[in-house]
Amino acid sequence: MGQRTQAAAGCLTVALGAGAGLAVWAVDVRARLWRFEQAPDWSVLYAELPLALLGGTAASLVLWAVVSRIRG
Repeated sequence: MGQRTQAAAGCLTVALGAGAGLAVWAVDVRARLWRFEQAPDWSVLYAELPLALLGGTAASLVLWAVVSRIRG
């Protein structure tokens, strides 16, 4: 695989991983945000969202590294 193709595959993998993390975070987010009736729980946005995005990105990069190690 060429260097450009490998770089494009890595970038695509990161984008797909971040999208997967966002999709997992978005499941039932409204119920988590309004957990308490008095006020919204903002930790859903400033803690859970970045962790979901970073986790999805990290998982996709690990998968990409394993696949590239096996292929190459």
